[in-house]
Amino acid sequence: LTAKALGLELEQKNINLLACDHLTPEFMKLNPQHTIPVLDDDGTIITESHAIMIYLVTKYGKDDTLYPKDPVQQARVNAALHFESGVLFARMRFIF
Repeated sequence: LTAKALGLELEQKNINLLACDHLTPEFMKLNPQHTIPVLDDDGTIITESHAIMIYLVTKYGKDDTLYPKDPVQQARVNAALHFESGVLFARMRFIF
């Protein structure tokens, strides 16, 4: 969604977790933690969805619409991102 909002075209590769595609030597070179998603931007490897989003908007954003430059506003965006990963996701794993 972030790439689309920035007008970027990404080459997507499907990783079949049930087939253990994330444990292949090729994938482990990209991400030794064998987690998805992974972004390879001309040899710069970024893992974790929130880090990827911030990287994309920082590098390719034309303005600060998606990720503000103001530290206070950045902190608010970061708090929402960390809430999702640290609190919401942790609780949802008990549901599914």
